[in-house]
Amino acid sequence: MKFFAKTFSTFFGAGFFPVAPGTFASLLTALLYKYLLDRWTLTWFGALIVLVFLSGVATAGVYAKELGRKDPRPIVIDEVCGQLITYILVPGLWVNVAVGFFLFRVFDVIKPYPIRKLENLPRGWGIMADDVLAGVYSAVLLQAYLLLK
Repeated sequence: MKFFAKTFSTFFGAGFFPVAPGTFASLLTALLYKYLLDRWTLTWFGALIVLVFLSGVATAGVYAKELGRKDPRPIVIDEVCGQLITYILVPGLWVNVAVGFFLFRVFDVIKPYPIRKLENLPRGWGIMADDVLAGVYSAVLLQAYLLLK
């Protein structure tokens, strides 16, 4: 389980990128969305998000415990999940993907209320929950942008 936890929670090693691993994982997710996932039905895309979230809670908790830290930098599956949430029902045009990437990174970094409070949840729940809410905030603003565009 430890090998799987490390592999999945670091998004197959992306979390070991030497500079801004969370941003790197978000960028990889945005590119995956642009070139593959935007073609998925809402049902399959939603199932993917649920799978990433639940697996992330389990694996991030195990790997964080192994490292002895609450939310270690190499754990980036939370950014992957939040970035995916941002793109729910979003056409995969470059401008949409870029705006979604930017919005998610802003919310993930500044953590407006109550995002920061969610980090206090135990183990993998705290690691994942703040990025999920950052993804929800980003999705709402991205949908507003798409409606007003």
